[in-house]
Amino acid sequence: MSAKPQKTYTATAALLASLLWLPISLHAQGPAADSTAILRSAVYNHPVVDSQGMVVTQNAIASKVGAQILASGGNAVDAAVATGFALAVALPRAGNIGGGGFMLVYLSEQNQTIAIDYREKAPAAAHRDLYLDANDEIIPDDSRFTHRAAGVPGTVAGLHHALINYGTMAWTDVVAPAIELAKAGIIVSSDLADNLTRAKRRLGKNQASLKKFYKDNESNYQVGDLFQQPDLAQTLERISAEGPKGFYTGRTAELIVADMQAHDGLITIDDLANYQAIEREPVHGNYRGHEIVSMPPPSSGGIHIIQMLNVLENFDLNATGYGSALYINRMAEVMKYAYADRSVYLGDPDFYEVPQEWLLNKTYAKEIAGKIVAGKATPSNEILPGKPDNYESPDTTHFSIMDSKGNAVANTYTLNFSYGSGITIPGTGMLLNNEMDDFSSKPGVANAFGLLGDTANEIQPQKRPLSSMTPTFVFKDGKPWFVTGSPGGSRIISAVLQQIVNVIDFGMNSADSAAQPRIHHQWQPDRLQLEPGFSPDTIHLLEAMGYDVQSVSRTWGAVQNIVSHNGMFFGGADPRRADAGALGPDGLECLNNTVACRLP
Repeated sequence: MSAKPQKTYTATAALLASLLWLPISLHAQGPAADSTAILRSAVYNHPVVDSQGMVVTQNAIASKVGAQILASGGNAVDAAVATGFALAVALPRAGNIGGGGFMLVYLSEQNQTIAIDYREKAPAAAHRDLYLDANDEIIPDDSRFTHRAAGVPGTVAGLHHALINYGTMAWTDVVAPAIELAKAGIIVSSDLADNLTRAKRRLGKNQASLKKFYKDNESNYQVGDLFQQPDLAQTLERISAEGPKGFYTGRTAELIVADMQAHDGLITIDDLANYQAIEREPVHGNYRGHEIVSMPPPSSGGIHIIQMLNVLENFDLNATGYGSALYINRMAEVMKYAYADRSVYLGDPDFYEVPQEWLLNKTYAKEIAGKIVAGKATPSNEILPGKPDNYESPDTTHFSIMDSKGNAVANTYTLNFSYGSGITIPGTGMLLNNEMDDFSSKPGVANAFGLLGDTANEIQPQKRPLSSMTPTFVFKDGKPWFVTGSPGGSRIISAVLQQIVNVIDFGMNSADSAAQPRIHHQWQPDRLQLEPGFSPDTIHLLEAMGYDVQSVSRTWGAVQNIVSHNGMFFGGADPRRADAGALGPDGLECLNNTVACRLP
């Protein structure tokens, strides 16, 4: 592809320093929007409104980085790449350069959506029985908390692919804010301090992680402390100077491989040098007059989102009443059938022929709908994966971005577990992913998220593990209308499904939708999980239907929503994450006191 004109990022040192601390909830007033379901006054939760674009992430510092890129003239892809690197610094438990993920890009001028797959790959030395002992039993934690748990990281390659092909700014300029954040440090929030304290038992088992995340290799960071990451800054500087070569070859690669060799790891110099991000054809569906575009395999999310919407289209959800027992019954039954199919038919399409056309077929969806009985829970052992005709974490993080030119990005990336394997590569400041656990180590044995798999997702060299990450666009009148996605391991798919239903069927705005309590059923185990917020009466009705209801004490997921309407952008950051923030260029000017505006 021909070189693109480069723009220069002109942020001053003072402006970068202002990234170190920032209010979490950011609201800027723009021109008045029509009174629609997108922005109503009589709601509990109000979106952030901006006329120039929107960045919604799990961390407000990263949101500000993205908003600055938009304000300087960058497009949504430029902002996405800068945001991705900033999250690697400001949200260390999920933002990363040592993991991988998926990015959807919509280009307005070309009217085209691109799916970029930068999922981790199994090292060349990996094999089907990698995590089994001599008795064919799974070795406890071998695929989760060891160097052998790491797949070859894809984040740096994926972000570079996006920028070089679809961005407008120089690579060095979009990496610069993350370098400055790592060097100067970020102010420790209550969320980060609490999270590091809770993770200390696991992170403390690795000396490099202990050094990185705890003062003097021992003490917990407190709220208001300055958290600096000099090793990560140097790694980012090599990436800035050399592009992917600064990560997949040279000093950084040597440090990774040396630590692998010292701890029976699998990743080699050749594994790193041979990694490439690739483009795939997005999956498409339609639901009540809206086009749904999402990530294809090896993400399972896009196919099953569309599959479930195809089934739900056979029911009048609005008539059931949002949050009612009958509504939850419909949603839970649909989820069971989709997750049952996921256990058998989904895997890396480069290694397994996924029956995509059949799974997305509305005739198959109608068959499933005919099996769902109102007010009755079908036991999971009576639900088997469908039979096709012949056919062709919970700590991840997601961000959504839209710009004033109509471009959009939905990006979900991860280390798998919170802080991945808990292992930091000495000298790099980089955490290792533990994505190998997303493979099926043994058919019929669940992974850490309780998800079952079969031969479609068995371990093979160079294969990408199946994922639940589900970056998604909803189109209305041919243009991106709603951008969404979430972390949450196996619960990602159900969380994104509920966002789409919330805004289409129930007319919720982006913030109200993000705040609603969620449900989850993944077929096996046969258990309906409910977040806090559902009434005891509803729970009793569900139990009477035959559900094993588990009312969890903690919330899950962190959806990041944007709705575009009448030239305005409405951002809804999930309130489940304390540091989340939505911000656009108008709001950035507000924070810099250059325009009259209101902050809460």
